[in-house]
Amino acid sequence: MAMNVLGFFGWVSGWVLLLGISVYSADWLVWVFLPYFVYGPYRALTQLRYFPAALSMLRILRTHAWQLLRDVPYGLTDRPEVSSRHYGWFEFPDPDRPGQWLPMVFTQHLRLEWWCRRMAPRAKPHLKAQIEEIWFAGDVRFAGVIAAPGRRRRAPRRMHVMEQRADLPDDACLNGRAAGPDDIARGRRAAGPSIRS
Repeated sequence: MAMNVLGFFGWVSGWVLLLGISVYSADWLVWVFLPYFVYGPYRALTQLRYFPAALSMLRILRTHAWQLLRDVPYGLTDRPEVSSRHYGWFEFPDPDRPGQWLPMVFTQHLRLEWWCRRMAPRAKPHLKAQIEEIWFAGDVRFAGVIAAPGRRRRAPRRMHVMEQRADLPDDACLNGRAAGPDDIARGRRAAGPSIRS
C-alpha cells in the first residue's frame, strides 16, 4: 500500500515540478520534458487503479497470517468449476474436506505478467522454480493474498489478491456449506461485504 501511495505522489509531484521548471526556463526545455508530460498522467492514473487491490490486501493480511507452502498446483487454463473469467489459478487444501483442494483465481490482470510467465506450461525450469514455494494468507473459501518469496526467501514479494469463484455442484453457498459463523465473519472482515452468508 505504501508503495502505491509513494508511486502515485511521485508521478504527480514529478509532473508538477517539471511543469514549473519548464514555465520559468528556456522554451526548448518543454520539448525535453514532453515525454514525461505525456507519460506521467498515464502512470498516475494507472497507480490509482492499484489502490482497491492494495486495500483488499491490507484487510486480508490484518485477518490472516502468512503460510509458506510448497508444490501448490497451478495453471493458466480455464476450469469448468470456476464461474467467472480469470487469469490463472492455484489450488489450496479445502479446510472443509481433508484431502481435497479448491482453486483460487486471479480475477484482475493488473501486475500479473510476472506470475503468468512462471505459470505458463512452457515456462523455463528456472522460472517455474521461483513459484515452487509460495506465501499464502487467507481462507481458501473466500479470498487470500498470494506472494512469491523474496531473493533470500525471507519475506513475501509480488503480492496479489486471489478469490474463490467456484460453482458448487450442489448449488449450496460455499461459505454456508461448512464454514461456521466465525469463519464467515473473518471472511467478511478480510474479503469485504461481498461474502454471501
